[in-house]
Amino acid sequence: MIYSENILVCMVLPLILAAVILRDKTRNFVICFIVGMITSLLGAYVSGFIDVVSGYGNETTAIYISPVVEEIMKFLPLLFVYLLFEPTDEKLVHAATGIGAGFASFENVCSMISSGTENLGFLLIRGLAVGVMHIVSVFALVIGFAIARKYKVSGFTTILGALSSSMLFHAAYNLLVSEPGVSSAIGFCLPVVTAVILLASYKRLRPEKKATK
Repeated sequence: MIYSENILVCMVLPLILAAVILRDKTRNFVICFIVGMITSLLGAYVSGFIDVVSGYGNETTAIYISPVVEEIMKFLPLLFVYLLFEPTDEKLVHAATGIGAGFASFENVCSMISSGTENLGFLLIRGLAVGVMHIVSVFALVIGFAIARKYKVSGFTTILGALSSSMLFHAAYNLLVSEPGVSSAIGFCLPVVTAVILLASYKRLRPEKKATK
């Protein structure tokens, strides 16, 4: 048994101090990183509660319940930033990256403490895959917000579609890595491949800079 709350406190306190010292973009990223860790803990609470109430079991919950809960938890602070501050697409990317990185970092730390740290190679692969997966899934939401801002008529549908896509992507990753062998290898490679595709898609959405005279 691990005490996730204690881990969160130990990780967050130095970051809060850093946020006080830092300014502008760096401070915003650190704050979003902290928010990501908090949402990771809250997501674990909700998934754990559903697991106990439904009796699905850890593996079934991880495949069918956790992706929905965790993506909603990451979506809510991003939606808050989008609606309240009306940030540019670039600032929204920074916020999403911070939330995704914080979420993945806290999840990885808790996973290492509960499962052990003997196999460094596996931890490096899993750490990279989980880190990219959470950033990719929240980055898909950024693309949804960017499209919603550009095509206001289909805004709600676009954001809902992006959220659904991030849930499906997360669930597919969890399903693939739940089985050893080729399935896990495909699952670990999936986030990196998807990241390349999403970055290419985002660059196409960005307005071209006007040539300077």
